[in-house]
Amino acid sequence: MQVFGDDGARIDVRIDGADGADRRAAIVLIHGFPLLREIWDEQSAALARTHRVVLPDLRGMGASSVPDGPYLMETLASDVAAALDALGIERAAIAGHSLGGYVALAFARMFAERVTHLALVCSRLAADSPEQAAARCELADRIERDGDPGALTDQYLPRLFAPQAYAERADLVERVRAMARRCSVEGLASMLRGMAMRVAADDIAPDLDVPVRIVAGGHDAVVPQAESAAMARAFPRGRLTVCAQSGHLPMLEEPEDVTAALAALLSE
Repeated sequence: MQVFGDDGARIDVRIDGADGADRRAAIVLIHGFPLLREIWDEQSAALARTHRVVLPDLRGMGASSVPDGPYLMETLASDVAAALDALGIERAAIAGHSLGGYVALAFARMFAERVTHLALVCSRLAADSPEQAAARCELADRIERDGDPGALTDQYLPRLFAPQAYAERADLVERVRAMARRCSVEGLASMLRGMAMRVAADDIAPDLDVPVRIVAGGHDAVVPQAESAAMARAFPRGRLTVCAQSGHLPMLEEPEDVTAALAALLSE
């Protein structure tokens, strides 16, 4: 299915699972960077038995169009809202991985009344430091100048998996590399600049009175486990799940554990 954002951007959305009288039972799975919605395939296959699963390719990524950037988190959240509107879904569980978590938090800020549950997988409440933001913008400039995402994959891939995965799961590493290469340079650069511009979300955590699940990777080189534990404490109904053998991609490294965490969240 394709829907259109407020500015006319075309957002490609896949819908899996139950469709019937109870349209309230829905969950949105938002992918991270530089990834695509298929990162959630194993979780969607399981959750679709009981829920409608909404899987967008964020603007600039995958099958969605590549409008001018930067892509602010608020714009991406509005795209998610447009998809829910098109499906007639008033309220849904919102789950996001990394970048997808930033979008989920922006959605919760803008549309709190539409959120039934929230899951943040290897994501964070904090904004970029000035140094981190500058590095993102520098990388965006570089891949645009080169016309190739090679510099991006070279920088991101070594930090995404637990150490053993690089030796034992070369298939996963190559799968992620291929996802990044299916995205346009313009879309990747616009997303990098949008992430650099995002605001912190720690101010909304104490007021978000819905079940929240924080999923952390025991070997995550991007979001330390201690930061994830602090995030779980920041929400009134926050709980922490640690995927002990995972890096930054537990939905691929330990898919059953992520599925179980999401199913437990939805049962609350």
